[in-house]
Amino acid sequence: MNFMQEDDVLLETTRAKFSNVLKRHGELAERLSRDSDKTIFERLHREFEAARASQAQEISLEGEQWNDGLLATIRERVHIEADIKAMQMPGDTAQSPIPCQEKVTYKIGNKVICCLEGARIGIQYETSFAGETCELYHCVLESKSFLEKMTVIEHTVPFFLPIREAENEFLSSNAMKFIDHVGDLLQAYVDRREQVRLIKELYGNQLGQLYHSLPYHMIEFVLDDFDCRITVCLRYADLVSTLPTEVSVVAWPANHSKKSSNFIASTRKGNYPVPERLTYAEEALRTMSLPEAYAEIVLNLQQALGDVFLPEGPA
Repeated sequence: MNFMQEDDVLLETTRAKFSNVLKRHGELAERLSRDSDKTIFERLHREFEAARASQAQEISLEGEQWNDGLLATIRERVHIEADIKAMQMPGDTAQSPIPCQEKVTYKIGNKVICCLEGARIGIQYETSFAGETCELYHCVLESKSFLEKMTVIEHTVPFFLPIREAENEFLSSNAMKFIDHVGDLLQAYVDRREQVRLIKELYGNQLGQLYHSLPYHMIEFVLDDFDCRITVCLRYADLVSTLPTEVSVVAWPANHSKKSSNFIASTRKGNYPVPERLTYAEEALRTMSLPEAYAEIVLNLQQALGDVFLPEGPA
């Protein structure tokens, strides 16, 4: 038992140090990302607002109205507009004015697409959680001509989301799919992040260690309760998912459980308690949002722990 206690102490010390390193890394990375992107965000936000204000109309699209044909029309429009502007020589009053096209902004779901100066297409992504608006993100596409492929020249997408991979995979062959995929990446990231923020806000006093990766596709936290420690590990293999693809919920006999009569009785008999998976909790996390699943887990935790740890038969 002394050996087990010393081993547990070393494990807890290592776990605490590792958790602190992860926390500091996350805070530093987020601060660096926020500071470096702030100037770009402010400039692009002003440009998008000016572009939207100058548009003659804003058209909302649904379903199949958003298609490759419409995107081709937008691309053609920005290049024609750039050509018209290039033909208008500044200071030449003798030249007849060249009529400009009517400017249009398109709103598709959480995306706003507008024409920017210099043959660029701007996409503004509006993220939300539980009906409340969260951050805005921007992506600017450009091509040298209507026939050439588009490239991402500027964006405010967090650096840890794979926008360049999406550009390489989709943009040259299917620009519409690229635009939609980036929107899905951003919304899923915000949704996972806000789920974690909400359980910390609602249940922070019940949680032990909690850490996560920057895109929140790996989340782990500890719940200390009764004579057990509950560890929850979530993995999201797909970054556009808001429900985990891999779930592990394990009840571990904790240090303080050695003081309990059940633990002492079992150790005297040589029957050391072993960790047990809580399958009901894993199923809840696979099918519910994190705050909802957490409430479900806590509601049924006492009964579940009693089922797996209480000795069978009379004491």
